[in-house]
Amino acid sequence: MLYSTPTLTGADERVLAEVEAMREALRYQVAEPRRWSGHLRRSLIAHAIQGSNSIEGYQVGLDDAVAAVTGVDPMETSPGTWDVITGYRDALTYVRQLGQSREFAWQHMLLNALHFMMMRHELTKWPGRYRPGDSYVDEANTGRRVYTGPDADEVPSLVSELIDWLGGAEPDIPLLVRASMAHLNLVKIHPWRDGNGRMSRCLHTLVLARDGVLAPEFSSIEEWLGAGRNTYAYYDVLAEVGGSTWQPANDTGPWIRFCLSAHHQQAQLVRQRIDQAARLWELLDNRVRQDGLPERVVSALQLAATGGRVRRTVYQQDESLTDDQAVRDLRALLRSGLLEQRGQTRGRYYVASTALREHATPALRPTEIIDPYDRLR
Repeated sequence: MLYSTPTLTGADERVLAEVEAMREALRYQVAEPRRWSGHLRRSLIAHAIQGSNSIEGYQVGLDDAVAAVTGVDPMETSPGTWDVITGYRDALTYVRQLGQSREFAWQHMLLNALHFMMMRHELTKWPGRYRPGDSYVDEANTGRRVYTGPDADEVPSLVSELIDWLGGAEPDIPLLVRASMAHLNLVKIHPWRDGNGRMSRCLHTLVLARDGVLAPEFSSIEEWLGAGRNTYAYYDVLAEVGGSTWQPANDTGPWIRFCLSAHHQQAQLVRQRIDQAARLWELLDNRVRQDGLPERVVSALQLAATGGRVRRTVYQQDESLTDDQAVRDLRALLRSGLLEQRGQTRGRYYVASTALREHATPALRPTEIIDPYDRLR
């Protein structure tokens, strides 16, 4: 027996309808290729990698998360953490491919393959294999036991039940609710020695990817879950709904409300970033034309203006340039006063100057992100 999908309340239905309307609007916004859309997609994937791993205590700066997405070396992350980050990157990359797979099928080995990608750097954790014994979750700061998973002998049959459910049971369940329930059940089954939280969040994203309406980077809530107080709320609702042991008869309504609120707020944030990216690109494009700079440098300026570090290798890759072309462009941006250099030789990178930050400010004004349930109360 798995945790059951709750009956949605009127408030749940309204929030769900609003999220679906935002997802449909986002689909049309990102369908038409834009020069800035590639940067936005990469940033969203990097935020998801950063967010999901921060929940488990693996901290990576956004610049290094972007480096993981682009396949270049990190500037600050330690080798051990980098193994964790690149493993999660590979799993998410596979999820994005699975979203378009015609041969896709829910299987044990699919989940174990994703787990292996995440955990391959630590063979003592049995990457790609279910745990052989009991599973516990203890609070890091107190050592207090907060959850005990089902017996190891029950894991294969419980995962089989989840796989069957994902394969077609209850087909009328709305997509976001379906993804949320898959997340809850997998994290509570706790099939592996380690990596269960990351795998459950990854499964949530995979269910969304299989829908095919919107690329998973525009729908994932992994970034939102890893942001500040949201992480504590995430742990609290898992404890409230799941209990301290496997208790599938518990009411899962609070979990669904939590996830629908997360999806709504993340969709607001993505919509804001799309609007900001479009405004910023137009603003910077006009500026480089006035300054007589190559149009292609807008991509470097956009990254810097949004707080990122511009690395010559990444800029060169983005714009398909030779070494000399990339170096000339970055030197021109230094002379223009739009970028400033930091570091030397292999550690060199570029950041926005005060002039660029001031120029970009009108395009980057944020809007308030609201909890939709607060509005409905």
